[in-house]
Amino acid sequence: MGKQDIRKIVGDNLRAARLLKNISQSQLAKELNKYQPDYSQYERGIIELDYEKICYLCKRLDITPNELFGFDY
Repeated sequence: MGKQDIRKIVGDNLRAARLLKNISQSQLAKELNKYQPDYSQYERGIIELDYEKICYLCKRLDITPNELFGFDY
């Protein structure tokens, strides 16, 4: 699995978790001090999330890092 594959998986899982919580991209972008188009790049797998954002988004969306990264144990 390559870096691009991981970014795509994370982006897809991030989007799914956000939609389940009925939160807009704009709302999360604002919370992260980002613009909506920048946040959108996380969900599209274009930009990698840093550790701080991973922690924040997992707590905010009530998911585990394993769920975000698509690890199935």
